Amino acid sequence: MFQKNAMPNREAAGLEPETVIAASVKVEGDFQSQGNVLIEGVVEGSLKTERDLRVGERARIAADVSAANATVAGEVRGNLVVAERLELEPTARIHGDVRTKILVVSSGATVNGKISMGTEQAAEERPTRASKSEPKAKAEAAEAKETEKVLAPFLTR
Repeated sequence: MFQKNAMPNREAAGLEPETVIAASVKVEGDFQSQGNVLIEGVVEGSLKTERDLRVGERARIAADVSAANATVAGEVRGNLVVAERLELEPTARIHGDVRTKILVVSSGATVNGKISMGTEQAAEERPTRASKSEPKAKAEAAEAKETEKVLAPFLTR
């Protein structure tokens, strides 16, 4: 009835996670991977993968997170740095700052923190507030307020 060739080879396409933290697993400490990671359980400390990260709906992460791409459906308490694309599903709850090139936010997702978007280099090369001139700081503050108005339906306080 089911033929092996009928299903696409997800592993060869790089879609299958190489590491799975199951719902019954709790990881504490610094977690690093070079492959795709699926989190369904609990991670505390730091989490870094050079490829894709998927955070399941019941997953709980209390860590700073770094990934090439990420899809979040669960809870993350910590800062997220995603080099390319971050997708927040309706059940996602983020409590921390987000930096990514592309952000997709589904209705119902919540973010409590600062969002920085654009190329990763541009985000890293921005000067700190202490080194900015006052007029430039005021212009950026006005821009931030405008951005907040646009994002208000997606953010909670």
